[in-house]
Amino acid sequence: MTAKPTGPTPSRSNPSFEIKSAQLSLVALLLKSNRWDEIAADVCKQFAKTGESPDFFDNDPVVLDFSALEPGVAWTGIGTLLQALRSCRLMPLAFRAQPESWKNHLVKAGLVHTPQEVSKLIAQPVQVQEIFREVPGPQTMVIDKPIRSGQKIYARGGDLVVLAMVNQGAELVADGNIHVYAPLRGKAMAGARGNTAARIFSLCLEPELISIAGVYRTSESPLPTNIAGKPAQVWLSSESGQDLLLIEPLKN
Repeated sequence: MTAKPTGPTPSRSNPSFEIKSAQLSLVALLLKSNRWDEIAADVCKQFAKTGESPDFFDNDPVVLDFSALEPGVAWTGIGTLLQALRSCRLMPLAFRAQPESWKNHLVKAGLVHTPQEVSKLIAQPVQVQEIFREVPGPQTMVIDKPIRSGQKIYARGGDLVVLAMVNQGAELVADGNIHVYAPLRGKAMAGARGNTAARIFSLCLEPELISIAGVYRTSESPLPTNIAGKPAQVWLSSESGQDLLLIEPLKN
């Protein structure tokens, strides 16, 4: 005799699943050529187990961004790059700004086209040939030495606190907030994985670039005189229907 299953019987009033909307935090890989073998080698050198930044990623979804490619380049051989990304614990998920003739080929490779509304959630592009330091886990990283030109500091999953000068050509990246208790003269990118509530604080704001959740401002747009070189904070506002960087003096 076959035993009857025990427990509650599923009913129409108790569905077994629900579909809900979700905000995604994606990384974009900005591709500057179609030399796929060369790019794959650079990715593996940078992020593979034997590279300079082992275990930098943790099966993070990535979007391939083709916006920097010249018109007329060929897509043939891109599978080599996809394989290299997976070996570095990056999961190729989608693509954007591709030549129109590439679309079907990329879909057949298992990628999906990124709609405009999802593109807004994608964080700053990850450039090949960059060196990062990371903090292991969701905590605060504290740096008490000057950050020189060419250095990059990345606080993965947490805030970054810097107690010394950040020189021009240096770069700070944090998934959370960035606090600089000294002159900030390099680049600072907070909310790197899409945290729109992140902020940047500095006792002397003179940056080359500031960015929160991918919305940025460069030194080509000079800061107001009541902010430049003074204590200030940077935050992101969406009240007007679009994301805008707001910069204001720190109040005593």
